[in-house]
Amino acid sequence: MANLFFSYSHKDEALRNELETHLALLKRQGVISSWHDRRITAGSDIDKKISTELESSQIILLLVSAYFLDSDYCYEKEMTRAIEKHSEGSAVVIPVILHPCDWQSSPFGKLRATPTDGKAVSLFANQHEAFSIIVKDIREAIGNLPGSVKTLRSNQVSVSPETNNPQRDRSSNLRIKRKFDDHERDEFLEDSYEYLARYFEGSLQELSARNPQIKTKLKRSGETSFAAFIYENGKRVAECSVYYGGGNYSAPGIIYSNQSDVQRGSYNESLSVIDDGYTLQLKPLGIQIFDGRDDKALSQQGAAEYYWSLFIKRLQE
Repeated sequence: MANLFFSYSHKDEALRNELETHLALLKRQGVISSWHDRRITAGSDIDKKISTELESSQIILLLVSAYFLDSDYCYEKEMTRAIEKHSEGSAVVIPVILHPCDWQSSPFGKLRATPTDGKAVSLFANQHEAFSIIVKDIREAIGNLPGSVKTLRSNQVSVSPETNNPQRDRSSNLRIKRKFDDHERDEFLEDSYEYLARYFEGSLQELSARNPQIKTKLKRSGETSFAAFIYENGKRVAECSVYYGGGNYSAPGIIYSNQSDVQRGSYNESLSVIDDGYTLQLKPLGIQIFDGRDDKALSQQGAAEYYWSLFIKRLQE
């Protein structure tokens, strides 16, 4: 069993709790035991207890955000010792990116982060997907620890619910086409809009953090629309609005407008929900595509980056 240590800012406690819930199966299988500072009992020496648990850990999760980087205790004590243990080979350090921040410039910036490609948990439309990726990466890291292979294999026997027997070798080419109903499409539309809102929020924060002359703002208007603003030296230089539906999904998908205050029905670009028989995707109408790119189907991340490029290009021309 591997000892897992959480290094995190208390401002990110809600996300740490969620991650710990997703680690439940690893605990039930006897693969890990986890520890964080909320386990310290009254009357204990806090520094000594944290140091003891950190030294005995084989997996150290750095739950990375601007709050983590700003915390002297997290950064100077826990992270510094964690990197030393990683270099010694006595532990594996895994950066878990919770929110967009300048983590690549840190001492752990060269380590492989999770979720995939260091995409922050807060940028996922469905954060359960992000935590699922993190758990898989943790399981893989534990499997590479000395002496852990046998334990993991004994706990990863896959059982078929139909036969109650271990699964046999099989092909991975098992996808078949299906039809998506209106409920699934509406759910995907809502999730995609929420992903776009978080993507813009994280991008605006990072933009202002990197450029001292820039200030930004994201303003939500209810649950189905938001407006974004960029100010340079106090002057508004870019604005947009993104919205969907009209309470009855009457608008053509997710709408982008170059203005922050528009009547619904006025737009400069739109994304509609389509599918290829396997997955739901987003397809731009193509109004703003003038650079030779095809108006092909996009993932949620691709759609968010497309809308962001329409917004930011005013500062890049």
